[in-house]
Amino acid sequence: MPFFERFNRLFPVWAVLLAALAAFQPQLFTGLAGSIKTLLVVIMFAMGLTLSKADFARVIKSPAPIAVGVVLQFLIMPVAALAISRLLGLSDALTIGMVLVGATAGGTSSNVMTWLAGGRVALSVSMTMVSTLLSVVATPLLTLLLVGQSVDVPVAGMLTSIAQLVVAPIVVGVILHHCLGSRIERVEPALASLAMLAIVVIIAIVVALNAERLATLGPIVALAVIAHNAVGLAGGYGLARALRFDTRTARTIAFEVGLQNSGLAVALANQFFTATAALPGALFSVWHNVSGSLLAGWWKRRPVADEAVPAMTSR
Repeated sequence: MPFFERFNRLFPVWAVLLAALAAFQPQLFTGLAGSIKTLLVVIMFAMGLTLSKADFARVIKSPAPIAVGVVLQFLIMPVAALAISRLLGLSDALTIGMVLVGATAGGTSSNVMTWLAGGRVALSVSMTMVSTLLSVVATPLLTLLLVGQSVDVPVAGMLTSIAQLVVAPIVVGVILHHCLGSRIERVEPALASLAMLAIVVIIAIVVALNAERLATLGPIVALAVIAHNAVGLAGGYGLARALRFDTRTARTIAFEVGLQNSGLAVALANQFFTATAALPGALFSVWHNVSGSLLAGWWKRRPVADEAVPAMTSR
């Protein structure tokens, strides 16, 4: 499906264009505010459809790099989000939004960027799957730990919501993949396009809801988001190398740590907090795909030979 593959490669372009349209013509998207949760379910369902039994088997066969990547993600990103928010003097609402982005799982775009950069795609998929399932508990608890002193964090409600928005559609998707098999694999590029389109619409909705505040909040939030993403990418890569993982694995972990499921952060902020709290997630969705694409292209031009790595590190 060449059309869908070309469409998917231009994802950062679509994200920027639709975000710009929403900023100048917010009325086109504000009426869709109630659709954010439905769109996230579509994204998670599409992700589930692409997962097979082999992906789950890799979790058992490759525990070390997966565990390191997931731990770094839930350690670096939430702490960096709070530190950057405090350093820049962000409001409570924006700080909540930053922490929600940091406390969510890795985004599915990390799998695409890993592939483009010549990383270990199976490892990336496995880390995304594990962190997504763990986020049911980790996201609410990390949010409570980091910002619970200043705002009321509805942990029970967030737990239930994440289970409904993330786990349930993924499980249904996995079951359908098991039943339909090769027929699903033939349409995977189209499924990726569907998920990316849903992400782009979520970004546009949140930008539209914050259109009047973008002039004042946009620059400072953009700075926070760029810094947050940079810390995740650099920290993931640097610490993976410090732990003596090979270059390809370190690149994979960098994307998994630095590219977040900001769509989930937006949905949670919109449901439990405010539209302003959803702004960091929307801007992160745009920026991390831009930065991820640039880094993937740079690494792609600097290929590394397969290094001698333990058998636990999957391709």
